[in-house]
Amino acid sequence: MSIRNRLSRRDFLASSTVAGAAMFVSSRALGLQEGQPSANERLNVAAIGVGGMGRHDIAQAAKTENVVAICDVDRRFAEDVAKNYPGAAIYADFRKMLEERKDIDAVMIATPDHNHAIITLTALKLGKHVFCQKPLTHSVGEALRVKEAAAQAKTATQMGNQGQASEGARLICEYIWSGAIGKVREIHSWSNRRPDISPRGIPRPADTPPVPDYLNWDLWLGPAKARPYHPAYHPFAWRGWWDFGTGVLGDIGCHNLSAAFKALKLGWPSSVEACSTHWSAPAEVKTETAPAASIVTYRFAAEGDRPEIILRWYDGGMMPPIPAALGDRNIFDGDGTLIVGDDGMLLGATLLPEKRAQEVGKPPQVLPRSPGHYEEWIQACKGGQPAGSNFVDHAAQLAAVVLMGNVAIRTEKKLFWDAEKLRFTNSDEANALLDPPYREGWSA
Repeated sequence: MSIRNRLSRRDFLASSTVAGAAMFVSSRALGLQEGQPSANERLNVAAIGVGGMGRHDIAQAAKTENVVAICDVDRRFAEDVAKNYPGAAIYADFRKMLEERKDIDAVMIATPDHNHAIITLTALKLGKHVFCQKPLTHSVGEALRVKEAAAQAKTATQMGNQGQASEGARLICEYIWSGAIGKVREIHSWSNRRPDISPRGIPRPADTPPVPDYLNWDLWLGPAKARPYHPAYHPFAWRGWWDFGTGVLGDIGCHNLSAAFKALKLGWPSSVEACSTHWSAPAEVKTETAPAASIVTYRFAAEGDRPEIILRWYDGGMMPPIPAALGDRNIFDGDGTLIVGDDGMLLGATLLPEKRAQEVGKPPQVLPRSPGHYEEWIQACKGGQPAGSNFVDHAAQLAAVVLMGNVAIRTEKKLFWDAEKLRFTNSDEANALLDPPYREGWSA
C-alpha cells in the first residue's frame, strides 16, 4: 500500500470548496446517498472533546447546524459547553454516544492527540462525517488507517489546520506555480511554543494525587498505556508527553507545512533525521516527553523537473540561518515557514527579497478561494466538493510525514524510508514506533 500524494493543480481545485449561492434541492436530485442531508438541511453534529479547541469548533458548526450531543470525559467542560446548546445530550464515553444517537450525521473531534484516531475510525466506520483537530493522529500507522477508512466511508472529512483555507495558502501555491521563486530547494519551518502550552524535557511526576470526581481518567487515557492521574497531563498540558501528545512538531507542523505540501506535491521523504536537547537528557526524560528544542531534517528526492527538496523543522527557539540575500535582517520570530527557490523566497505568502517582489508583482490567480475552513467541511457534508484538508487527499499524508519526525527525534538516528513497504529500512526500533499497540480493551 502506498499513499504517495500526487497533488496536481486539478487535484487542488477539486479539494478546494468554492463559495457560491446555496442550491435548495433534494437529496435525490443531488445524487446523494440515502439519508445524506441536502444543501438546505441542517446537520446533526456532535462534539467530542470540548475543553479547548473543541469549544470553538462546535461553535462554528452551530452557526448553521444542529448541535445534538456534547461528549467529554471531564464533566465540567461538557456541562459548561452544553449550556450553549439547549437539548444537546451530554456523554462521557464517545462509544456510548455513537451507539445510542443514531441521528448524528457528523462529529467534531478535539481530544488529546492519542484519542484522535480511535474516535475518528469508529465514526468513519459508522458512516459519519468527521472533523478532527490536527495532527489528525498520534502515529504514522494510525494516519494510514484513517486515510483508508475515510476512502471507504466516502463521507466528508476535514483536519483542523485552519490556515489551509486562507488567502495566503493559495498565494503560496500560485507564486510557486508561476515560477516567481524558481525551482524550490529548501523549506524551513519553525515554532517556539511556550513551555506552559507544551511542557517538555521533563520526567514523569512521582506523586499520585487522587482523580477529581469530575474526570473519568480511564476514558481520558483511552488507548494509551495505563498510568496514574496527574494534573501535569490534564487539562491542557498533555501536548509534550509522548503517550498523549506529539510535541511542538505534531502540534504546529500540520499548520505550517500544509501549503508547501500542496504546492510542491510532496509525498514521502527518502530520509528523516533529528538533533535535539534529548541527546544529553536522561532516559527518564527522553522516554516521557518531547525535547525542549529540536531540529528535524527531511529529504524529498527529486521527482520529474522538481529537484531534491530539503525540509527543516525547528522548535524550542531554534531558527534557520538568515538567507544571504537578506543581509543581517532577522526575519524569524514566533511561528513561520520560509520556502527558498533559485530566484527568490517566500516568507509565508510574502515574496522576498523586495526587489524580486517588485519585479514579479502578484501571481496570476488560478485557484478558487475558500468560503472558510469550517464552511468547506459543512458544504462537503451536504454533497459539495471535498474540503481542502480532507483525510484522503491531503491531511493523512501530511500528518504521517510530520509524525515521522518524532520517530527520528526518539530514535536519534538518520532513518531511511521505503515508500512502497511503508517502513524504515534501517531501524527496527523506529518501525516499532510507527504504530504502537493500544491498551488492552481498546481497538478501532
